[in-house]
Amino acid sequence: MNRKPAVAGSFYDSDPIELRKLIEWSFLHQVGPGSLPKISAVKKPRDNLFFVVPHAGYIYSGPVAAHSFYYLAEEGKPDVVIVIGPNHTGLGSYVSIWPKGEWETPLGNAKIDEGLAMELVKDGEVIDIDEKAHMYEHSIEVQIPFLQYLFQDVKIIPIVVMLQTPDIAEFLAEAIYRLMKRHQDLDIVVLSSSDMNHYDPYDITYKKDEMAIQKIQQLDYKGLYDVVENKDVTMCGYVPVMVSMILARKLSKKAYILKHATSGDTSGDKSSVVGYLAARFGS
Repeated sequence: MNRKPAVAGSFYDSDPIELRKLIEWSFLHQVGPGSLPKISAVKKPRDNLFFVVPHAGYIYSGPVAAHSFYYLAEEGKPDVVIVIGPNHTGLGSYVSIWPKGEWETPLGNAKIDEGLAMELVKDGEVIDIDEKAHMYEHSIEVQIPFLQYLFQDVKIIPIVVMLQTPDIAEFLAEAIYRLMKRHQDLDIVVLSSSDMNHYDPYDITYKKDEMAIQKIQQLDYKGLYDVVENKDVTMCGYVPVMVSMILARKLSKKAYILKHATSGDTSGDKSSVVGYLAARFGS
């Protein structure tokens, strides 16, 4: 049940030393936080439970993603990280969970929390056990080395979503909400993996992204769905983000935008860009 990396050597370095350097470059980049994260040594109640992270190649989206991981580190190591990403490959079920074993990366192996994963399958109604959907999918994989850079022996629950509708987001959010209520002794964090608008010129992408970001700030998840469906905003992981928005509403959290940028801000080519967003949901 070990999942081998699918995009090591393309989206990020396959050499562990170079990969660590690339992650540190992401934190130190002018688009990134500008400094390396400091992991809290004192365990305290977590305020920021849900995050938005992009999932492109690190040289493009790594500095933006680093903002969310920077905040995650400040509140210490979570017990479990649920990572929800969109399905780009078209393989597998509408909503697919990897239920057990480990995910391998150049930085080591991340273990699946098998017990909590099966609880989500039981409660989720729409969640299938399906490894096929995960085999070549990058949206979750690229988050794992960042987590491993920050924390030792981090446990994960990977969920990939192909059918992106408000109903699916509601079912997923409710299952995670019940899990968190049953296990209030556990520090559970959700990472919602998504890129923003794709392959328009820089100025157009910024304007389209702002329409979606406004809905995220308002926690208007149905409004976000409407923007994506009817305003030609080609955001790929809108249901993963909607899940965090719904959970934030349930737990009286607010949305805070940490960083919005595009591939043009890191590559310099602004003729056709992809938008990236880092956000947190806290008090």
